[in-house]
Amino acid sequence: MCCLVAALFMFGPRAGIYIWLLIEPGRWALAFDTVLWPIAGFLVAPWTTLMYLAVFPGGIDGLDYLWLGIGIAFDLFTWFGGGYTNRNRIPTRTA
Repeated sequence: MCCLVAALFMFGPRAGIYIWLLIEPGRWALAFDTVLWPIAGFLVAPWTTLMYLAVFPGGIDGLDYLWLGIGIAFDLFTWFGGGYTNRNRIPTRTA
């Protein structure tokens, strides 16, 4: 199962979310009370959604907060990393 999840991450977190939902729908039902949180996670924070789903079954405590923090960091890198790496593509005006 671990190698399968790692292989899914190569296709991106949204593909991992979709396939994990097809493989284990019971885990999704336990982790989320409503369908709104997984949809919001799919659109806005897919890495955090995957990490939450991975650590949820035993309850969230101890090092689970570290894993959730890593998921949040990956989402932030995804959102803001593109602007930083493309900063030289925008022509600047010299006066």
